[in-house]
Amino acid sequence: MTADVFLTHRSLLFTVAYEMLGSAADAEDVLQDSWLRWAAVDHAQVRAPRAYLVRLVTRQALNRLRTLSRRREDYVGEWLPEPLLTSPDVAADIDLAESVSIAMLTVLETLAPTERAVFVLREVFEVPYGEIAEAVDKPAATVRQIARRARERVAAQRPRVRVSRSEQQAVVERFLAAVRTGRVGDLMDVMAPDVVLIADGGGLASAARAPIHGAGLVAELLARPGRTVSTVWLNGAPAGRVEIDGQVAAVSLVVEGGRVTRIHAVANPRKLTRLEVAAELAR
Repeated sequence: MTADVFLTHRSLLFTVAYEMLGSAADAEDVLQDSWLRWAAVDHAQVRAPRAYLVRLVTRQALNRLRTLSRRREDYVGEWLPEPLLTSPDVAADIDLAESVSIAMLTVLETLAPTERAVFVLREVFEVPYGEIAEAVDKPAATVRQIARRARERVAAQRPRVRVSRSEQQAVVERFLAAVRTGRVGDLMDVMAPDVVLIADGGGLASAARAPIHGAGLVAELLARPGRTVSTVWLNGAPAGRVEIDGQVAAVSLVVEGGRVTRIHAVANPRKLTRLEVAAELAR
């Protein structure tokens, strides 16, 4: 029974931890720690297992997030979330797909650990304020204030217009076709003039260590021959898998107004271990 209850909610618990941490590997560690703690609990005293487990995972993720925040200060180059292979079905839940997108996870990195926990639990999983207060060890009134501030900060940074799945897919296909052929003109046509490319090599793969701004510079970087390009579904959205000289990168795009406005390219091999089997995500 203990295993059944935890396993029943495992996809939800993984999604909570992943959205808080931006790392599938760290999310799995949090679930392992949480499972050990759950196994030691007197389950007869737990009236609402789902809520209890969400609080348990949240606390463990908060502890891990505070540790990771210090590590990321020493990270080589830009840090991006770990991409997940997902099935197209994830995109059917628009709110879930947006919440696990690389763009959103990157925005969540700008929040303080408690702000991030409160935002994820409230805005994504609609957890009542009282339960969030227990999870983050804050008064409910304080949690409401934190939630408001977090919403404002996220709203100021997230894409202004939600793009339809069909438009996103069409622009992604155009972009990947342009990368495949290496034609500068095609790249310039599909990118916004002020496009930004952010790459994450982690010091283990060749990647720009600072964001590259402007369609001209980005096109010059991308317009190189010999690339193998394929379309994949990453974090609930169509994206690209690009390989050149044996080096693989997972490429996620932000689309606004029919053009690519932001490119997230993850080349750190330690973050590319989950591109073969689709992750199970749930709300």
